[in-house]
Amino acid sequence: MHAEPLYLVKEQDRRIRAGHCWVYSNEIDGGRSPLKAYQAGQPVDIITHQGKWMGSGYVNPHSLICARLVSRDHDYSLGVSLMVHRLKVALSLRERLFARPYYRLIFGESDGLPGLVVDRYGDVLVVQLNTAGMEWVKGEVITALEKVLRPSCIILRNDSPVRESEGLELYVEVPVGERPDFLEIEEGGCRFQVAVTEGQKTGWFFDQASNRSRMIPYVRNRRVLDVCSYVGAWGIRALSAGAAEAFCVDSSGMALEQAQNNAAINGVQERLATLEGDAFVALRELRNESQRFEVVIVDPPAFIKRRKDVKAGMLAYRRLNQAAMQLLAKDGILITSSCSYHMSGEHLVQTLQKAARHLDRSLQLLEQGAQSPDHPIHTAIPETAYLKTYMLRVLPSF
Repeated sequence: MHAEPLYLVKEQDRRIRAGHCWVYSNEIDGGRSPLKAYQAGQPVDIITHQGKWMGSGYVNPHSLICARLVSRDHDYSLGVSLMVHRLKVALSLRERLFARPYYRLIFGESDGLPGLVVDRYGDVLVVQLNTAGMEWVKGEVITALEKVLRPSCIILRNDSPVRESEGLELYVEVPVGERPDFLEIEEGGCRFQVAVTEGQKTGWFFDQASNRSRMIPYVRNRRVLDVCSYVGAWGIRALSAGAAEAFCVDSSGMALEQAQNNAAINGVQERLATLEGDAFVALRELRNESQRFEVVIVDPPAFIKRRKDVKAGMLAYRRLNQAAMQLLAKDGILITSSCSYHMSGEHLVQTLQKAARHLDRSLQLLEQGAQSPDHPIHTAIPETAYLKTYMLRVLPSF
């Protein structure tokens, strides 16, 4: 389909020139490019106010981010050829980083394919088309993935709430192969299984893999609490590294059943305990029972999804981490994360410090981590940097 021109307002091309790929609805010249004239996902050429071509991409008149630039080369627009090339570029990085094929293969804008997420579970690919533009070229995405990787199965997990903001329906589909009973992952010498369609996101949080490896020196012979554990990735890796015991807390009974199954797969089930419930309530129950742990891991979902949520979200992070510190034994280790883009690392550290001072504790920041390198950060797109993980020593006040 021929790409229609999308004109920008005067002096609204600076961010695109600097390397970003998003165009907001208030940056469009509505006189020359009335948004109501475009279909969601339609290919467009992005043009400056002066008439200079900047690149090709796609538009969604129903979204605040109403266009995304995909190519700055006149000869290549969003199609199979471009996708195959960018898949190969992305694959070369992952194959350099990982000995086994378990990782995020495509991380949207950072891999030059905005709106597309592809996670690799061996020869099974789980794909998310999170924008109208990627939904528009669904067939081309599948063709390119088959050409580059020849997977036995492709699962479209198009059930993420982010699609609703794009005006897209939610669905799960298996366009290639037969859906397996479960997805298999290998990480840090451990093996895991997760539900194919019932799990969160695409089933696994590959972004924390590097930080879980950072955890290893802190857990040997220690009692570990894994808060918001999901299917037990942190806790089971701790047990496999020699932790004396791991206690997984999650609000999902199904996730905890999978955690127990994963513990059995790795031969550590006798040292795993679980508690189903809201994290805040569960931590209070453990405190009332005078439970103590030498390592507490806090890896909650995003408490801040939008800028207006910052104040309430920071309070939630403070309350949760304060409750976690109250369960730490003397000279304990707190490993805590935030996946909220709108919560900067500096603000998270300040929040942790306030929680510690309320309890008359002192903190030593030992290590800090970000998302694993299969979630590369595009240096012109700060929104691609979202994960903060800190490893802290919690001591009596000094």
